[in-house]
Amino acid sequence: MGDVLAFEAELLGLVKEYLDFAGFQETVKVLKKECKIKGKPLPKPGDVSSEDSSPVQEGILRAFEDGDQKVFFQLWEEHVLSSVHDSDPIAQNLEFYLHIYFATFILKQTMGNPDKAELEERISYFKAYLETKGAALSQTTEFLPFYALPFVPNPMVHPSFKELFQDSWTLDLRTRLEKFLSLTLKARQTPRLLTIFKESAQCNKEMIQHLHQQLAKREHRYVTNLKLFHKLQMDYYNLLGVTAELVDSLAATVTGKMITPEYLQSVCACLFSNHLKQTVDHNIDFTRPGTASTLLRASLASVKVQDVPLLPSLDYEKLKKDLITGSDRLKALLLQALRWRLTTSYPGEQRDTIMQAYISNDLLDCHSNCQRSVLQLLYSKSEVVRQYMARLINAFASLIEGRTYLSQNPTLLQMLEDRLKAEDKDSLTWENVLGALQKFSLRRTLQSAMIKDGLIFWLVDVLIDPDCLSEYNLEYCAALLMNLCLRSAGKKICASIPNHMLRVLSSLLDHENPKVQSYVNGALYSILAIPSVREEAKEMGMEEILRCFIKERNEEMVRQMEFVIKQLNSEEPFNDNIVSDDEDEEEYDEEDNNILEPDLDKDEVLLPQLGELSGEKLLTTEYLGIMTHTPKTKKKQFAGVHQSMDEPLQRPVTPGYHRTAHLM
Repeated sequence: MGDVLAFEAELLGLVKEYLDFAGFQETVKVLKKECKIKGKPLPKPGDVSSEDSSPVQEGILRAFEDGDQKVFFQLWEEHVLSSVHDSDPIAQNLEFYLHIYFATFILKQTMGNPDKAELEERISYFKAYLETKGAALSQTTEFLPFYALPFVPNPMVHPSFKELFQDSWTLDLRTRLEKFLSLTLKARQTPRLLTIFKESAQCNKEMIQHLHQQLAKREHRYVTNLKLFHKLQMDYYNLLGVTAELVDSLAATVTGKMITPEYLQSVCACLFSNHLKQTVDHNIDFTRPGTASTLLRASLASVKVQDVPLLPSLDYEKLKKDLITGSDRLKALLLQALRWRLTTSYPGEQRDTIMQAYISNDLLDCHSNCQRSVLQLLYSKSEVVRQYMARLINAFASLIEGRTYLSQNPTLLQMLEDRLKAEDKDSLTWENVLGALQKFSLRRTLQSAMIKDGLIFWLVDVLIDPDCLSEYNLEYCAALLMNLCLRSAGKKICASIPNHMLRVLSSLLDHENPKVQSYVNGALYSILAIPSVREEAKEMGMEEILRCFIKERNEEMVRQMEFVIKQLNSEEPFNDNIVSDDEDEEEYDEEDNNILEPDLDKDEVLLPQLGELSGEKLLTTEYLGIMTHTPKTKKKQFAGVHQSMDEPLQRPVTPGYHRTAHLM
């Protein structure tokens, strides 16, 4: 009851606000009357729509004209921010420019000869804003240069800030402010009760979907663990029996009864596998000391091999036929099952054998010239089929052999680039296409093709607004851009758009993700090797921006940024005939870049219906083939060059494989 009393006034206010909104005037009168009789507090409406907003608006505009910072922001906090959401982008952007206006107001009024004490006070107020509420916009390209404003001695002559002191800029800002106040102060707000209900309903829906997915995963894990438990239970009872036998035998030796080799053989037969049992029958001398421990080690090695069996072979001709001609649901289920077979396999012989079978049977039709091929599923009308095809390609691209196989198709890269530009950025299809392309960038020939196709321009445009990207997508976009910038051809592309490129990269310097920071440092270090880019960076105050961020970084990032600053101040000419860009050099697709990341199987949208086959059960029930497994010879990979952890990245990497040991 105490909790109800504590929030009673607010709850009554929510009810009255909704009744007013819905037009229940008579009900409102009854509510007011009963609250008055019972002595219950009924708060006034929190919004300003019921008040006369004209005096408020006039007061705010008057303070703007007078440059009265204190009065302006007092009215702004009281009447404007109480009517808009804290994260409203229009309000945030306008407030940022208003702080710039008041910080530079005295400079413009005094023609560059202000009272030092007043100027220092205004600059301090602006710096405090940047470190608190303004910090939310530090990753936005539009506002990033203004974070250096408090540190510039004379902003009126600085090329980046000249515009702030023009009458047209002030007039435009006042027009935006007046329009914003008119809309905000007179707008009729949606009742808070309705907002709470909508948000709660959406949250419940998402929670139920998430719980369904978690339940399916837990059931699968339960079945696996139950099998393991039964096996352990059988081994435990077997071990108890053998222990009892040995205790009896030890007791018998006290009375002088000898233990025979036949008896030892029977005990070992209980302890070890059938394979070793056959060996025991023929080759083992049980009278020799250490025989049991030798058998135990051999048995454990045998069990390890037996616990990771080779999976049954499949009928790939039938599989490929159904992938092309089957229903959309069957196609999606097969693509899911084929991916699961790869992602749930054990690293080593089992996974290598699966990948070898996929490649030798040309599962994705990479070597086919037919118009209808499995790769064409990327253009399916079904969003689920496109997504699951992209997931499978991403899984292939995660392994060295898979990348080699995919790179042999001359049109696949163009198909993926088409899908990247056509799919919704919030979709898992887009995410997996991006992941596959990023892993393609570990191979030099594919790097060259992507640079030639203009992918750098596209990536820079996407990274203008990093807030619209998920963590995975931002990491992979930044890593892909860095990989392409490492090449001389990529550097030259960046040199054609230096200002745009540098602003996008500098806007990402403040990102909280250390991987993104490393990729940005690596890209900056690479493109600053070009003198024209260095000059552009100096003009926009890049060193000041870097030093502004360097204070908040860990030691590793600090060292990387110091290398970037050193590169910025370098006087060396650009040499585009370096050995690392020789097209004939061996591919630097390293063994470490051979990991299947968990994100490949996240957020499954396809769940089997009651009685419907899926996963490995679908493959082994409907598509079982003749055993064709053959020993796999491992290709020797390029050894790679391990470089200093202090320097920015200078070799291609993928976020899924990015380890500290490979930072440069």
